[in-house]
Amino acid sequence: MVNLLDFNLPQLTQYFESIGEKPFRAKQIMRWMHHFGVNDFEQMTDIAKVLREKLTRDTTIALPHVELEQISNDGTRKWLIGTGVGNSVETVFIPEDDRGTLCVSSQVGCALECTFCSTGRQGFNRNLSVSEIIGQLWIANKSLRAADGYELLSANDRIISNVVMMGMGEPLANYDNVVTAMQIMLDDAAYGLSRRRVTLSTSGMVPSIDRLKEDCPVALAVSLHAPNDALRDEIVPINKKYPLKALMAACERYLVKAPRDFVTFEYVMLDGVNDTVEHAHQLLDVVQNVPCKFNLIPFNPFPNSGYDTSKASQIRVFRDILMQAGYIVTVRKTRGDDIDAACGQLAGKVLDKTKRAARHIAIIAEAE
Repeated sequence: MVNLLDFNLPQLTQYFESIGEKPFRAKQIMRWMHHFGVNDFEQMTDIAKVLREKLTRDTTIALPHVELEQISNDGTRKWLIGTGVGNSVETVFIPEDDRGTLCVSSQVGCALECTFCSTGRQGFNRNLSVSEIIGQLWIANKSLRAADGYELLSANDRIISNVVMMGMGEPLANYDNVVTAMQIMLDDAAYGLSRRRVTLSTSGMVPSIDRLKEDCPVALAVSLHAPNDALRDEIVPINKKYPLKALMAACERYLVKAPRDFVTFEYVMLDGVNDTVEHAHQLLDVVQNVPCKFNLIPFNPFPNSGYDTSKASQIRVFRDILMQAGYIVTVRKTRGDDIDAACGQLAGKVLDKTKRAARHIAIIAEAE
């Protein structure tokens, strides 16, 4: 059965034309599904009864299943969303005074093996479908509208103002599905988010960054985490394939069509690993040709990570070196860590096809 949540507006238009319906039906259905959060064709009151019956018979609006919803002491919300056969991913909503940000997952697990990331330790199972990606936004939107403090908002009041593709997985490793889902986020008939308010975070898949520039140029964040190739090869292994020089060149190319005039470089602060004064100066050399901002992320611990969080004083020294060079630098607040919803902590449930998690447990057991 065809899941209409898998289609962006052009694809949905093509589908309706293929079944002999007028193209404008696509926009109507898109608004009902995404703008109003309706997944029952009988509630779509401006759709002819004959068409509603045809859609009920031949199609579905199938959402992933919510297994668990948790609320942090700081108001952060996390959903554990089932994706079938024992797998699940996590989605996080972070409320702030001036925005509400949803962190969306793109894969069940992750194949890139960044050493400081809980998701990476879980191994990898599969890519999420378009409906499973956009379904996270649908579910969060619906849940928040039903939550205390949000009930009186109209359909036009936006609770989720920003979406970041920074959850489980490497978004550019699931390129087609992620781009289609982001196109739905941006469509005025669906969620109507601006390109400036949708951010994709990548560990550095250079060819896909170039493709994204042409297909769906949203705000770009790069998980950098190291200021030289030797260290980045170790903690962000994809650097062995796309080293820093190639990555920086791709960032420069991307800015030609980006909705923001800078790239955000994310940098997790690992005590004694990448947080020294020397590392800060090396970082300035690496990014000198790329208009950018820095987001320093205190490491959020998880069991058997092998890393410690940089001391607050060391983070301040690192930040000040960058700021004195003229860069805008933020230090990310840790949000939702009491429900394991902080950056780098998302794990979900992954039936690991790579057997990476089992290998890691064996290595720890042998060391003990």
